[in-house]
Amino acid sequence: MQMLYDSDSFVVVHLQANEGEVPTTPDLPVLARHGFEIVDKRSGKEVYLDGSWAELFQQQIAAWQLKTPTEEEVETTLEGYAELAQNPVLMH
Repeated sequence: MQMLYDSDSFVVVHLQANEGEVPTTPDLPVLARHGFEIVDKRSGKEVYLDGSWAELFQQQIAAWQLKTPTEEEVETTLEGYAELAQNPVLMH
């Protein structure tokens, strides 16, 4: 798990898959693929992006690495993803 972004409004965490890794505790699930968790601190909700949504978000991050965005540009993008959020944050 790697925190990518933390502001007054949002937190973005990258959860990486444990490909080929044998779980140390067999009864616990192993993350099959990577994903991103976006927490909207204003609404207290979070959304987890995996699959094609995660790939789209990964492309956005790659674009940001080529051209450093302003904080406003990042927040606007995250706000768009946060509209998908349905799950209240219970513990973070």
